Amino acid sequence: MLDVVVLVSGGGTNLQAIIDAIEDGRVNNARIAAVISNNKGAFALERAAKHGIDHRCVSPSDYADRAEFNKALKDTIDEYHPGLIVLAGFLVVIPPEIISGYSGRIINIHPSLIPSFCGKGYYGLKVHEAALARGVKITGATVHYVDEGTDTGPIILQKAVEVHDGDTPEILQRRVMEQAEWVLLPKAIDMIAKEEA
Repeated sequence: MLDVVVLVSGGGTNLQAIIDAIEDGRVNNARIAAVISNNKGAFALERAAKHGIDHRCVSPSDYADRAEFNKALKDTIDEYHPGLIVLAGFLVVIPPEIISGYSGRIINIHPSLIPSFCGKGYYGLKVHEAALARGVKITGATVHYVDEGTDTGPIILQKAVEVHDGDTPEILQRRVMEQAEWVLLPKAIDMIAKEEA
């Protein structure tokens, strides 16, 4: 059984997609050991509680400096001995000691077709604003392994999503979530649990 720790910062829609996929059998041989957020007010923590999943908040505001926070985050993750860490809208830079300690066992979902609209500064609505500003007709989402760079790790899965005339960043964000992110992330976890990725 693959123990998964999911790191979240906000509403947790990708977390919900993983929970649903595990509960309805689309993800086999994996379970969510814990949900960890940097944000005390993250609705994702309520989603975890509703499904009986262990959940914790490790907030930078509770620590004197970034080094203390990084240590606390790693110590909290380590408690669960995860086989996989999933970044599901986690808006914190992953410290190098976590990346090296869990090399090849951290994945991220990014709301574009990498290498487009990725890297430093491209997150959340900013990705979709940039895609619309550029006038692309196709966007999508990417699940990739996390390395020391920003959105530079090996790609596991990608799925394209059409951009429609009249799209706003919010409308496009929702379509990418529904058609790509919520499909890809559970599928990637299932592949890793089956040692296919």
